[in-house]
Amino acid sequence: MGKLIKEDDNKGRLHIDTPLMGESLVSKQFLKTTESKDYFRMHPDINILKIGGQSIMDRGRAMLPIVDELIKLKEEYKLLLMTGGGTRARHVYNIGVDLGMPTGVLSKLGDKVSWQNAEMLSVLLAKHGGVKIGHGDHLEQLTMFCKEGYLPITTGIPPYGFFEHPAEFGSIPPHRTDCGAFLLAENIGARSLIYLKDEKGLFENDPKKAGKNAKDLKFYGKISVDELIELDLDDLIIERPILTMLKHSKCLKELQIIDALNHPEFIRDALDGKQVGTIIYK
Repeated sequence: MGKLIKEDDNKGRLHIDTPLMGESLVSKQFLKTTESKDYFRMHPDINILKIGGQSIMDRGRAMLPIVDELIKLKEEYKLLLMTGGGTRARHVYNIGVDLGMPTGVLSKLGDKVSWQNAEMLSVLLAKHGGVKIGHGDHLEQLTMFCKEGYLPITTGIPPYGFFEHPAEFGSIPPHRTDCGAFLLAENIGARSLIYLKDEKGLFENDPKKAGKNAKDLKFYGKISVDELIELDLDDLIIERPILTMLKHSKCLKELQIIDALNHPEFIRDALDGKQVGTIIYK
């Protein structure tokens, strides 16, 4: 803790003496000393459900059973819904890439679609307490919303915009809606993070691309993040930066990916802590 001390200029001015004074905040050895033994969790009862854009939202009426399930679940669990971008985001990325737009501009373009999906979901759930909240607004009040019977909904896209990191490969923004859901879950100390997709979970390759050979693909029911990083798979069912984030997370210890499109009932099971898809853990 810092303490107030007097300056030596005889003017009686005070400043805060803190261990961070004189540090560059870059030294690896120093940064290790800032690790907390117990991180404060703002919303330890909130469960974040990331609803896939292409896998769920783009399916139109096929997602209505999921909506019905969410209406029932909100009476028993505190939920925050976050939406992906999907096909329309891919379309705008394609146009931007064709025009030579840098990664930060593509990030600005892509976030609009995730917002549209959040708007549609909030309309579908409006009479059941669905309410769209702004990016960064009211996050401290999530528990209050849930206790009052609301079902908060927001975009999954993180607010990097022009400040997006350069992509390791190509120019598509590396931090999209899957990453946004992870970052928010980690920083509010959420109870769980569940990705709602249209596949069973993580396979060694994309089953949609494998065609007739999909049945022969290896499925990973439960895998550590270190093992997954070591495998260095060419394709993943979630955005790749999440692996590094989970490796260094302070609150989140695992996440689960489930097939909610074909099995809406899996959402309840996942909320209860059952493995019904792929669990990636620290």
